[in-house]
Amino acid sequence: MTISSQEARAFSRAQGARFVEELFAFLRIPSLSGDPAYAPDVRRAAEWLAEHMQGLGLANVQVMETAGHPVVYGEWLGAGPDKPTVLVYGHYDVVPAEMSDGWQTPPFEPVERDGRIYARGATDDKGQLFIHVKALEAYLKTSGAAPINVKFLIEGEEEVSSPNLRPFIEAHLDLLKADVCVISDSSMRTIDEPAITHSLRGMTYLEIEVSGPTDDLHSGFWGGATHNPALALVEILGKLYHPDNTIAVPGFYDDVVPITDEERAMIAKTDLSEAQFKQSTGVPAVWGDRTYTIRERVSARPTLDINGLWSGWSGPGPKTIIPAKASAKLSSRLVANQNPHKIYAQIKAYIESITPPTVKVAVKLLTTGEPALIDFNLPAMQAAARAYEKGWGATPVFTRGGGSIPVVADFVTLMGIPVVMMGYGLDDDGLHAPNESYSIEMFQRGIETALVYLEELAAL
Repeated sequence: MTISSQEARAFSRAQGARFVEELFAFLRIPSLSGDPAYAPDVRRAAEWLAEHMQGLGLANVQVMETAGHPVVYGEWLGAGPDKPTVLVYGHYDVVPAEMSDGWQTPPFEPVERDGRIYARGATDDKGQLFIHVKALEAYLKTSGAAPINVKFLIEGEEEVSSPNLRPFIEAHLDLLKADVCVISDSSMRTIDEPAITHSLRGMTYLEIEVSGPTDDLHSGFWGGATHNPALALVEILGKLYHPDNTIAVPGFYDDVVPITDEERAMIAKTDLSEAQFKQSTGVPAVWGDRTYTIRERVSARPTLDINGLWSGWSGPGPKTIIPAKASAKLSSRLVANQNPHKIYAQIKAYIESITPPTVKVAVKLLTTGEPALIDFNLPAMQAAARAYEKGWGATPVFTRGGGSIPVVADFVTLMGIPVVMMGYGLDDDGLHAPNESYSIEMFQRGIETALVYLEELAAL
């Protein structure tokens, strides 16, 4: 049997219009995992994907239950036990989208405009995970077989921090057994600069509540002798950083794995200038620890951010009160070797130590996620680099991602396999934003690269 990636690539190009139409059908399903009202649509998306995979010839296709939204599983094991197996991970759930957010067209009515698909989920992650489905289809429709075995694990809760995925993996280790995992849920700076993400940051997310009086007080009667909880909260938050913009929490940096010279050279290939950063973000100036470059700060260094603040009166007109409570949400992006629970304990202890005795403070952990750092010299990673060179048409860079995909660390620790993050999106695709879009050219080149990657893995 001859398995030709060239023939499969030609097939994928010839079927490009059909592939896009099928993706449109997938995108029309509003699979919002964070809103219980959309639970039927989340399940409908899972069932649509399972039916589609079954129609392509995959075996053992299942919509598998979890304590939350279901997982879609499917496999093609026709290459035989002497060939490697790749596990493709992706997610079919999306974040909310409303016309009032600033969308030019309805977010769940995909449209093509200037070579781009506009819809919620187009790049995050329906478009990117669909690349792997279509790559396998191209092999099966041309050669009748793929170079290696392929398994799919597509979840429906990634956008709500995957609370039920780790238990699912633990319960199905035999079913999911593979030699390498590939994930396409990341991006590159430009179409000519493909990137393989070899590191993701973890997460510690917490909430602070500062309380003072038992109820809101009249500021004329009690002001001047009552420590305002909102003021106390601001005073606490103001002590989270040193004047040099490093995090003041004792021990926070103790476990951070230093950036090697080789990594710094690799990161420098995708560095941002101050002008580029200002243009992309709209900020008047760049901030942070100046001992690291901008790209290092946003990908290879840990952070501590204030995500929300609330207290007192925010309605129209005046209301002269001293609020009884003030609260904030904080998130800390973590890098390799930092333990999310240890970081939480350190932040909590520090906040409690700097809280003035005139108020009370409560610190609550909300979510965590483990960081991941994968050696880019591993054979599976180098095979991905060759796949980009042959399928995409450009040599990729290995880069650290600033975001978090908690399941990456789970695959590494629970399954003992490398995770290769082959992103096929662009940094400016607008994921989670109004008018999220995905380039049709990126979609096609992604399919061809995914086809070549299976071939490269078979040659290892």
